[in-house]
Amino acid sequence: MGAATAAELARQGFHVLAGVRRDTDGDTIRADGVEPVILDITEPDQVAALAARVAADHRPLAALINNAGIQVNGPVEALPMAEWRRTFEVNFFGHIAMTQALLPALLRSKGRVLNISSIGGKVAMPTYGAYAGAKFALEAVSDALRREVAPFGVHVIVVEPGGVRTEIAHRGVATANHLAAQMTPDQEGRYGGLVHAINTLMETGTASGLTPEAAARIIAKAVTARRPRTRYTIGRDAAMLIGLARFLPDRTLDRVSAANLRRHYPKAAAA
Repeated sequence: MGAATAAELARQGFHVLAGVRRDTDGDTIRADGVEPVILDITEPDQVAALAARVAADHRPLAALINNAGIQVNGPVEALPMAEWRRTFEVNFFGHIAMTQALLPALLRSKGRVLNISSIGGKVAMPTYGAYAGAKFALEAVSDALRREVAPFGVHVIVVEPGGVRTEIAHRGVATANHLAAQMTPDQEGRYGGLVHAINTLMETGTASGLTPEAAARIIAKAVTARRPRTRYTIGRDAAMLIGLARFLPDRTLDRVSAANLRRHYPKAAAA
């Protein structure tokens, strides 16, 4: 989705500094208007280097798009603390570091901060405790930041994707299976069927989701709209589930979630 967004913004005339973690990743997206830069948002030196690169440029900074992310799924009881910390470092604290580093440039240009959240920033499905926790936190900080910098002409926008056909879900399933293999026998008995059901649902939702290019057009609209909304959803699934969460009582939403998952359980576990 990040690569598609970089290409779409370059097509619209922007010069895009596209963060990549490896030179080989940069080679795949390098194009007219797309300049790959080595960036791990959990590494302070690399964040500072990007801020210096932006400060040295004569062009105003139109937008910061915080879209780095990893998917780590596991039951709250069984997910190792190291995985909780890793998830928050990438999906939350790294974005705060980027925002702090580039906000002076955005204040000068009256630019925008786009935080790519998730449907999981509004609804926390089972096994999504760490991922949704970081996204809920990102939504809260986005609200605070929006109210802090609005008087200075900076827009803060949250983008909430549902299913998008990218590799993050496939990597998330592989990670979930790896972590599930480390559960104790008691934990396996409690959560094994649930992990299977969530993985199946995740893969199904991704396969039927929007293309990265369609998602990129929505993100680009948030960058370029004269009066952008504070939130944009990507995909009908995101709009529907966020709408349900807004109006349904918690217990009713729990039952809807459980019913949706039930058909994805292994046959023996569902019996």
